[in-house]
Amino acid sequence: MKKWILIIFSAVLFIAGCSNKSNDSLGNEQKPLVVTTTGQIADAVKEIAGDHVIVKSLMGPGVDPHLYKATQGDLQTLEEADIIFYNGLELEGKMSDIFEKMKEEKTVHAIGDAIPKNQILRNELHPELSDPHIWFDIEVWQQAVKEVTKTLVAEIPDNQDEFLKNEEVYFQKLNDLSKWADERINEIPKEQRVLVTAHDAFNYFGRSHGMEVRGLQGLSTDSEYGLKDIQNIVDFLVDQNIKAVFIESSVSDKAMKAVIEGAKEKGHSIQIGGELFSDAMGAEGTEEGTYIGMYKHNVNTIVDSLK
Repeated sequence: MKKWILIIFSAVLFIAGCSNKSNDSLGNEQKPLVVTTTGQIADAVKEIAGDHVIVKSLMGPGVDPHLYKATQGDLQTLEEADIIFYNGLELEGKMSDIFEKMKEEKTVHAIGDAIPKNQILRNELHPELSDPHIWFDIEVWQQAVKEVTKTLVAEIPDNQDEFLKNEEVYFQKLNDLSKWADERINEIPKEQRVLVTAHDAFNYFGRSHGMEVRGLQGLSTDSEYGLKDIQNIVDFLVDQNIKAVFIESSVSDKAMKAVIEGAKEKGHSIQIGGELFSDAMGAEGTEEGTYIGMYKHNVNTIVDSLK
């Protein structure tokens, strides 16, 4: 008899456990699922929406969005999403068709579309190409984040007041970040405020903080570079007597090592000033895994190497 009681009691516990899991799952399902492409956008959604949504980012640390191709798992996640945010401006060029198709059935926003055209940087040689790296100008990025807030308010109106308050608090943090970054960069002598990286990801940063920026590759890492491009960068480094270049967490360092070797052949010593976060942020759970932490890391790395 005792044996049967134990069996029945165990079964009840098992059913209760399944019920709790089901309730947990339902609790999560009741929250809208917001899917983003990059970590920068995911971080903005978390700042504005707090615990009112579930946020999933398709592209993690070290991932290059220019070259990223959606996996079958990504497509499933996008299908399950209630709201999708992507950068736009051709950053996720290989996924553009997917987003256009999904706009027919759910809320899909390219936050870069919210930025006035006169604030978007363009390729000098190909003016039809927009620079998608908008998160490196804090004022411009705030306009993109406003699009996130606007969409969340429209889709989840019951939390409008909280979303707007969160945006206000977050923007104050971003304003403080911008002021701090300017103060740090002013520690670099003016003639040394030259940032040389693997590809043209930092032009907004340069415009915002008064730095000259040079990239070996173009706006996209999908663009080709050759010996002439390397030689041009080497000549620039030698002529300007620049002592440091920077690698990027989401781009191979092979090209920059070739630049260093090329300068060495000309009797000019160049060191790698450090690794910057360009198209991707740091690991989740680290300071660099947030927008503010990523930005601070980049500023500190640049200043400490160039001043």
